[in-house]
Order: sequence, then C-alpha cells, then structure tokens
Amino acid sequence: MRNLLNFLLKYNNLIVFLILESIAMYLLATGNNYHNSRMVKGMQGITRGISERIDNTRTYLSLREKNAELAAENSKLKNRIERSAISGQEAVVLVTDTILGQQYQYTSGKVIQNSVNKQKNHFTINRGKKDGIDVDMAVTSSEGVAGVIVGCSENFSVAISLLNLDFRLSARIRSNGYFGSLTWDGRDYREAVLNEIPQHINVSIGDTIESSGYSAVFPEGVLIGTVSDLKKSGSDFYNIRVKLSTDFKKLTYVSIIGNMKKAEQIELESRFQ
Repeated sequence: MRNLLNFLLKYNNLIVFLILESIAMYLLATGNNYHNSRMVKGMQGITRGISERIDNTRTYLSLREKNAELAAENSKLKNRIERSAISGQEAVVLVTDTILGQQYQYTSGKVIQNSVNKQKNHFTINRGKKDGIDVDMAVTSSEGVAGVIVGCSENFSVAISLLNLDFRLSARIRSNGYFGSLTWDGRDYREAVLNEIPQHINVSIGDTIESSGYSAVFPEGVLIGTVSDLKKSGSDFYNIRVKLSTDFKKLTYVSIIGNMKKAEQIELESRFQ
C-alpha cells in the first residue's frame, strides 16, 4: 500500500495530465462530427497496421512449411512431366503402368547439414533408403546442379557437393552444344571451371552452361551456370570460369533424381570399355 501511495505521489502530475488529456480527447471526439470521424479513421489505420504486421509475422513463420510443400509438389510435377513425355511418344501401350518408359524419378528433400569453406565439401539430406534414395543419384536445387549422393542410411543421405575437388560433371554450352568437363578448383564457392572446350569455337561471357546428359547420373539440360570469364591458354583449350546458378550458402530444399534405367545403361556400356 505504501509503495502504491509513493508511486501516486511521485507521478501525480503525470497521472492528472493523462486523465485530463483523455477527458479532453473524449469531449473533442464526441462533441464534433469532424473530429469524431478523424479519430475513428485514425484508430482504424492503427488497427489495420497492427493487423498487417501480425499477418506478415504469421506468414514468415509458416515459410518453412510452405517451402517444404512446394518442394514436394515440384518433385511430383517433374515426375508427371517425365511420364507424360514418355506416354506422348508411345503409339500403343499394351500394359497399364504409370511408370512405363519413365527414366527419371524425382524425390524432394531438405538439406540439414552443409559446408562450403572446405576443399572437399559435402551436404546431408533428410531422405534415405526408405525413401528410395541410393548412391549415384543426382541432386539439384531449384536453381541447378548441387551434387551427387555418395552414401545412404535408412533415413539420411550424404551428397558430394559440386564444391568438391573430386566432383566431375559432363557439361556443355547450350548455344553450340560443345561439351567438356566441369570441376571446382577450390577458390570461390560461386564459381567452377569448365575444361576441354576447344579454342576454335565461339564462346561468350554470359553463355549458359548445362549438363550434357552424357552420364547415367544427371539428366540432360540441367542448369549449371553462366560463363563469367574465359581466356585462351597455351594449349588448344579455353580456360573458362562458370558462375554457378546454385547459391550453396543458401542450399535448403533439393530434388534427388534417380535414373531408373541406369543399371541397364552401365551394363551395356561396360561391354565396350
């Protein structure tokens, strides 16, 4: 009680001011239509602003769930496109099979561990053998190539990142079809190096680089990046640097791509090696 009295005595002037100010605002608002409408509009504006901020906060907090849903839906759509492309090419189908002729199977996943500052980087995905994931499956982000699965458990997978000195990928220049070998030199997480492109062809800054499809891992035409720099060396080939389309520091949701005809292709090719 004494504390309350001390508080009232200490701030009595402020309390009286607030009371009188409230009475004055009430009389002003109720005694004049113009001021009343202005007060109502002002309160509505404040309420609307608070409501918008609350809605924005709720939307931000639900982004993770929405991104996961979008990644799963994206994989489903890719599978449908793959099936539709095949079914559209077949004149006669004797057996009803939703995956007849389909070559690639897409599965969405989330990166739960990642590194970009090592010479041999890897990342971990929350999908494993129980989800149909296996080694030598391609991994892509929504922007392009990300890596290749090198290890699996029941619930998780580890992928070798494109940002790894041991990573190799057959890549081509979209505009002219010439292909070479894409590697990472360990210098910049935003850039890779395209080798074995002969100097007699035309290459320009900004040319699009994509997967060639000359392997049993990555489908043809997956975006890798764009030419950021090129120089002629003493050999017969260019030194080409490629600005990667995938930002590995923000790598979160990915697609794991399984080649359903990989074993057949590898077995056939091995006969002639």
